[in-house]
Amino acid sequence: MATPTLEVRNLRTHFFTRAGVVKAVDDVSFSIERGKVLGLVGESGSGKTVTGFSVLGLVDPPGRIVGGSILFQGRDLAKMSEAEMRDLRGNRIAMIFQDPMMTLNPVLRVDTQMIETVLAHKKVSREEARQRARDTLGMVGIPSPDERLKSYPHQFSGGMRQRVAIAIALLHEPDLIVADEPTTALDVTIQGQILAEVQKLASTTGTALIWITHDLSVVAGLADDIAVMYAGRIVEQGAVSEVLDAPLHPYTYGLIGSVPSRNKRGEPLRQIPGMTPSLLNIQPGCAFRTRCPRPTQACLVEPEIRELAPGRDVRCFHPMSEPAERAA
Repeated sequence: MATPTLEVRNLRTHFFTRAGVVKAVDDVSFSIERGKVLGLVGESGSGKTVTGFSVLGLVDPPGRIVGGSILFQGRDLAKMSEAEMRDLRGNRIAMIFQDPMMTLNPVLRVDTQMIETVLAHKKVSREEARQRARDTLGMVGIPSPDERLKSYPHQFSGGMRQRVAIAIALLHEPDLIVADEPTTALDVTIQGQILAEVQKLASTTGTALIWITHDLSVVAGLADDIAVMYAGRIVEQGAVSEVLDAPLHPYTYGLIGSVPSRNKRGEPLRQIPGMTPSLLNIQPGCAFRTRCPRPTQACLVEPEIRELAPGRDVRCFHPMSEPAERAA
């Protein structure tokens, strides 16, 4: 079998604070094949963004990767030097941040930033680099790209700045893109256009994509596979159609049930009771048991993730395997 573009094995990223150790990512494993899209979903604070930052080596102190491996095309990113990572970042691996100003320099024109990004990794003329920048801006739906290249970031709206940041990530047609809720600030029309472009990029160039989001409707239309995170761990993963149609973990079932369109008209919105536990003080056992509708004594022990069916993994002692249970 071909080597996956990215294979994460037992990743652990912890933050060592004065208040204690925050286990932001704790024993996370997944893989993405060439040309596939993985949706990484969960509530705020579940560890999705830290997982993405870990892949790119962007975790700052007091955080650090304390265990596991991150194999990019067979090479372990967790063991690479900063110089080696700098050669890969923005070239073969790109990240689209939730805040576009984490990508854009406010005092440089857009053309300067995009041209320098191209020239940093490719030996081409400045004119070729400018043409590449112009074409990519057009690809993400920015009108009059020649004029826009001469603008500064503050002359763009928030949504336009995000499109520029997405364009910069697409400049080199990387092998892997980590996208951290990049379309949250965009209107629905532009969001649809960008989702179509990244799908086309994945299918035509073989780019693998991790799409971090809390929006299940985006994942349903974009991703091939889905991994659901809760309290720093993946609690369920599998093909997106199977997980969304027949969730096995009570948390996944609760997330899907919380989508307004799945509630009957006139009835109260369903919701998951309680709050996400503090990662500073995770109690022994299943982290979801205090919010779960079906906990038992067995849940006082941390469940291992296991394969219940081909391609369906779940971290639960009592998976919702029966249709009658899911309908209850």
